[in-house]
Amino acid sequence: MRSRAGRSQSALFQAASLLLRHPGDEWPERLALVRTAVAALPGPGAAALRGVCRALTDVPQLELSARYVATFDRSRRRTLHLTYYTDGDTRRRGASLLRWRHLYREHGWRAPEDELPDFLPLALEFTARCPGPGRRALQEHRAALELLRTALDSHRSPYAGVLTAVCGALPGASPADRAAALRMARGGPPPTETVGLLPFPTFRQTGPQTGGTTP
Repeated sequence: MRSRAGRSQSALFQAASLLLRHPGDEWPERLALVRTAVAALPGPGAAALRGVCRALTDVPQLELSARYVATFDRSRRRTLHLTYYTDGDTRRRGASLLRWRHLYREHGWRAPEDELPDFLPLALEFTARCPGPGRRALQEHRAALELLRTALDSHRSPYAGVLTAVCGALPGASPADRAAALRMARGGPPPTETVGLLPFPTFRQTGPQTGGTTP
């Protein structure tokens, strides 16, 4: 049986997962659910998620949908696919994606077939359901999370608060800035394969959106 702290952490990861998914027609109900879930959660991470909810509450759904696409789908620096930050579009990324699929299956959880398994909302939902292996997987991709966090912060996006909450729930302090996050990332894969870092390769859209990418 999970402890109260464990249940709070799972609720935080699930709320973060819901906030980072595309705001479709069901968005008002989803946002209300998240607001209720994080209302009484303790800690700075929950406070950050409550701030995100407040920032998104009065934004019309269609406008928020357009903002979401511009933030995550049309920027190479703010993609929600974790392996892109360190593997880019190399063959190495295929092996990384396969490890995510094996992790899910090992713990009896199957990701949707129409989404890559390194999609952050999926990883967060998995972590909410399987805290031990999920947290370890997120920690292994900590550099990617921190790069996304700093990119969202520089973009002045309210979604930065979601990444602040997620990174704050993992062991260790967050790097102070993007340069420090890049150093963290470069300490992982061999330098010859860190093509997902600056300078970025050509970004490949994974969804139905159209339009060019922006830095």
